[in-house]
Amino acid sequence: MAHDTDQKHGLYFESILQLRDVDKEVIDFTEDEIFRVKLKIAKTVALKNGIDYYLSDNSLTRALGKRLKDKFGGDIKVTSSLWGVKKDREVYRVTVLFRGVPFKKNEIVTYDGEDYKVVSLSKDIFLQAVKHGKKVHIRYHRMNQIRKKVD
Repeated sequence: MAHDTDQKHGLYFESILQLRDVDKEVIDFTEDEIFRVKLKIAKTVALKNGIDYYLSDNSLTRALGKRLKDKFGGDIKVTSSLWGVKKDREVYRVTVLFRGVPFKKNEIVTYDGEDYKVVSLSKDIFLQAVKHGKKVHIRYHRMNQIRKKVD
């Protein structure tokens, strides 16, 4: 009975939402959304650089990941793995990883040796050079090349 999917058990979960490198605002938003859409939390695990939520519904967890990215920018990765078979159908567990950005809109950052203002955190990161106004866009998987400006 390794895969007991009886939902009466408190530890049942279908998905894991992993938040990494996020601030309190992101965590509060996430918990408000989990409550709002009535996702059940089997458990939470606090980590040094984030938190994992073990949740009851794959599609709601995917949708929450998308809302986090739309609202805060950041990088999202969704993976799924075959968990077992229930009533002759395969059951998958989904993991949604949301990695926040270490800077906010309108902050000054350093990229490629120059100072830039963060113009937008949407599909990509949009920066505008402080000196000459040149605009660049950077994909989230390269955001580690951007450094928050230290005064």
